[in-house]
Amino acid sequence: MANIRVLATDLEFPEGPVVMPDGSVVLVEIRGQRLTRVYPDGRKEIVAKVPGGPNGAALGPDGKMYICNNGGFSWIPTRNMIMPGPQPEDYLGGSIQRVDLQSGKVETVVTKCGEHELRGPNDLVFDRQGGLWFSDLGKRRARDMDVGAFYYLKPGMNEIVEAVHGILPANGIGLSPDEKTVYIAETPTARLWAYEVSEPGTVKPRDVIYRGERGKPIAGLGGYQMFDSLAVEANGNVCVATLVSGCISVIAPDGTVVEQVPTGDRVTTNIAFGGPDLKTAYITLSGKGELIAMDWPRPGLPLNFLNK
Repeated sequence: MANIRVLATDLEFPEGPVVMPDGSVVLVEIRGQRLTRVYPDGRKEIVAKVPGGPNGAALGPDGKMYICNNGGFSWIPTRNMIMPGPQPEDYLGGSIQRVDLQSGKVETVVTKCGEHELRGPNDLVFDRQGGLWFSDLGKRRARDMDVGAFYYLKPGMNEIVEAVHGILPANGIGLSPDEKTVYIAETPTARLWAYEVSEPGTVKPRDVIYRGERGKPIAGLGGYQMFDSLAVEANGNVCVATLVSGCISVIAPDGTVVEQVPTGDRVTTNIAFGGPDLKTAYITLSGKGELIAMDWPRPGLPLNFLNK
C-alpha cells in the first residue's frame, strides 16, 4: 500500500484509464458523464461531455478515443459512496462512440448488431488489424437483467458481428499477446473466461457443456468477490480489477492466481499500464473517486495504436 500514489481525486466513478504518450491519463467518469484528462501534476481537464454512461475507453488507429457507452445507470447512495444501480428512467441505450481529443466532438459509431440493440457496452480493446472487440454487460432492472455478450467491430468501424452471447454477464475484455485468445471477465461469478480466436472477430467452436458457452473458464474466485475490467501483462498474465475484496487479481493463462494486489478500495474497477517499460499500473478506485498509480513488478502488454 505504501507504493500507491494518488494522482487525482473527486472523480465521479472513474473507469477506462488510457495512459497517453505524454504521461497524462484519459479516463471516463461514468457518473460525471464525461471524458477527462488527468495530467501528471494532478490537473484535470474535461475533454468531452458524454451523456449516458461512458464506461470504457481505448485509443483507436485514427487517433480518436473510442468509448463504450452503457446508456446510463441510476445511482444509489450507500454509507460511504454512491454506487451504480438498475437501469434508469432516462436510459439512452447502449453504443460505441468515438471522441476527437482535440475538439471534444462525440460521434456514435454503432448502437446495434443486426436486430439486437446494444444494452450496456462496458470494455473494449483493439487488435492489430484495427478491429475492436468489446463487451456488453447488459442492464439490470428491478426484477430481471440482460444476458451479456461480446462483439467485434471490423476494421473501418462499419461492420459489427456478434462473437458470443450468453455470458453472465460480460465485463472486462482483453487479448493475449499473440491475439489468439480473447479474455472475458464475468462480474458476479468472478470467473475469467478464455475464448480461442480462429480469425479476427471469430471464436472457435467448443463442445457445449451447459449454457452454450464457447469458451473455457480458466479461473474463479471464492468468497464474495466480483470481477470488473482488466488489462494484460506482457508475459500473458491477466490483471483483473476485483470488487468487494478491493484488489487487482493477477491470473496466469493456465488459471493460476499469481497474486492479489490490494488497492485500498472495495470498488476497484480498472487497470492500465504506462510509464517507463510499462511497469507503472494506473488504477481507478471508483468508490473513492480516485486515480492512483503504483509500481508494478512486471511490464504491461503494449496496446495497439498506443504504446508502440
